[in-house]
Amino acid sequence: MTYIVNENCIRCKYTDCVEVCPVDCFYEGENMLVIHPDECIDCGVCEPECPVEAIQPDTVPGIEKWLELNRIYAEQWPNITAKKDPPPDAADYETVTDKYEKFFSPKPGEGD
Repeated sequence: MTYIVNENCIRCKYTDCVEVCPVDCFYEGENMLVIHPDECIDCGVCEPECPVEAIQPDTVPGIEKWLELNRIYAEQWPNITAKKDPPPDAADYETVTDKYEKFFSPKPGEGD
């Protein structure tokens, strides 16, 4: 098992999770984070840190798309290990649905 980041993170990009990760397996895109599934040690400490429930175990039915997306972009985006301020409008996107189709960006973030 591993953990993944789902579309709830898009445009919210809260980084509380990266601060508690003991193996630094988070990677930063322009408007979301991903977890490298081969680096994640399945400890689960990141899951309760996310205020928008964007982190889930890969055992959730139907999560395969997100597992693959996390794998692909963790190889392309820079590593992030320290908490940053969320985007100023993050709260406006917390309850928005279908964020992947509307807002996903494949561009990398800044990382550390």
